[in-house]
Amino acid sequence: MSGSFEHKIAVITGGGHGIGKAAAEAFSRQGAEVYILDRQSGDWFVGDVSEKETLERFAREIITRTGKIDFLINNAPPPMKGISDCSWEDFQKALTIGVTAPFYLTKLFASYFAPGACVINLSSSRDRMSQPQTESYSAAKGGIAALTHAMAVSLAGKARVNSISPGWIDTAGSRISGPDALQQPVGRVGKPEDIAEMILFLCSDKAGFINGENICIDGGMTKLMIYHDENGWSYTP
Repeated sequence: MSGSFEHKIAVITGGGHGIGKAAAEAFSRQGAEVYILDRQSGDWFVGDVSEKETLERFAREIITRTGKIDFLINNAPPPMKGISDCSWEDFQKALTIGVTAPFYLTKLFASYFAPGACVINLSSSRDRMSQPQTESYSAAKGGIAALTHAMAVSLAGKARVNSISPGWIDTAGSRISGPDALQQPVGRVGKPEDIAEMILFLCSDKAGFINGENICIDGGMTKLMIYHDENGWSYTP
């Protein structure tokens, strides 16, 4: 796909680190002009996606500069807190970051989507499976997966909308090995680049018939059935 995104505008929330950073770098390599919104300080628009005014200022700035949007990547992650210690405010913030902000930013850009535009929402394999004490994150990721197919229908003719559900992705470059890697059917933990490649593919013409879909990229981990004393697993109640 070298050079296939020249003169295209890509907007990425949470693009200063992890999956968002890998996606930003991948789009740039393919010739796209990339704009990032991240709460960490850096050479991008700094702000909190949970704040309505921040989203509005960011959208105005991008539209003023470019006049159009080709790709919107809603990637900023919500906080993870469990039912034992998650307050009303904590839960609302997670939903605001994980569901409301992607919805509102898409709404702000909807009139400026260029022909062939795409929206990619970052969900998680936790939209279908959980660990204890992860309610705020899991609810937000489940919400964005459902929001995806709703927006795909509403934006028919304006933009394709798909979501990606990453599994365990090592965003720190820590070269995870041993059981943590071997428990994955592919034998390793994921890398941000694994997700960035799918983001670019879904935004390309090659994915022109994919719409409203959620794609889980987790090395097969959600497909592994776990039984006591099989495949090295044991359970101690």
